[in-house]
Amino acid sequence: MKKYSVGVVGAMGAVGTEMLKTLEQRDFPIEKIKPLDIEENRGKKVTYKGEEVEVEVAEKGAFKDLDIALFSAGEGASQNLAPVAVSEGCIVIDNSNAFRMDPKVPLVIPEVNPEDVTWHNGIIANPNCSTIQMLVALKPIHDKYTIKRIVVSTYQAVSGSGLPGIMELEEQVKAYLEHKEIKPKVYPHQIAFNALPHIDTFLDNAYTKEEMKMVNETHKMFHNNDIKISPTAVRVPVIRCHSESINVETEKPIDAEDVRELLNHAPGVKVLDDISSNTYPLAAELAGTDEVYVGRIRQDFSVENGINMWVVADNLRKGAALNAVQIAETLIKYSII
Repeated sequence: MKKYSVGVVGAMGAVGTEMLKTLEQRDFPIEKIKPLDIEENRGKKVTYKGEEVEVEVAEKGAFKDLDIALFSAGEGASQNLAPVAVSEGCIVIDNSNAFRMDPKVPLVIPEVNPEDVTWHNGIIANPNCSTIQMLVALKPIHDKYTIKRIVVSTYQAVSGSGLPGIMELEEQVKAYLEHKEIKPKVYPHQIAFNALPHIDTFLDNAYTKEEMKMVNETHKMFHNNDIKISPTAVRVPVIRCHSESINVETEKPIDAEDVRELLNHAPGVKVLDDISSNTYPLAAELAGTDEVYVGRIRQDFSVENGINMWVVADNLRKGAALNAVQIAETLIKYSII
């Protein structure tokens, strides 16, 4: 099998660390691994397959010896460096919001629209974490029943804000237990023992950017702008794994038992749904896993053709690092690299 030179931009961050781990765990065919980050992290070391590898600076010239670069260093870094990487002969798989809605850039979930990798021009975008887990669960349903409306409420972990979000929650819990003043820095309000219906900035339509990402990205990847979507994105005091309450209304008659059976055989999905034993997906139990977990599948009796479900996935794995690596695997599968 051919082997590839792979770079990870943002290698010292929460998602970059997970990308390195995922490449190793999935035994991606790597000839050379190249961790890249900001200047202050130059010379620091990461471990890959038992060997220490020095971090280099993500800058012009750093991509000339790479086949693929997985980017997770933020929107600004992607806007500046992704075109540089492409000009140096590297395919970029970008985890930021920089190119997701660019009509010239494919936005890909391998279980949903793998064929879209075939028309890339050097950059492929990794979708938003909350959109990824929703669409992995909904694609089989859409294919069979044709979804016409989605109402989704997300319960998103602080790791979605990277290491600063994790540290903020830990510091606030400690301060709360020690009866000390809580001073929010990362979030506009206290996150410990709280729920914030506010992720990213508010837009003119009173939705947040995070919520509108779910709308726009779903339309792009389902190749259907007619699906009505109403999202509410909430940050909750959980370290890892986003949870989502999803209600779908379909054009064709839909049955909860049929959906449960359909999802039992869907790629990337695991059904955990036995209310007799209180079995349903739980964020606290699923950190570090790769699948999208679905439970509480039940009929929505308020509409003619409706289903409710509860969906949980690790936002650092399937919601970011794993999906990026799977895109790289899809490039190999389609003989694009």
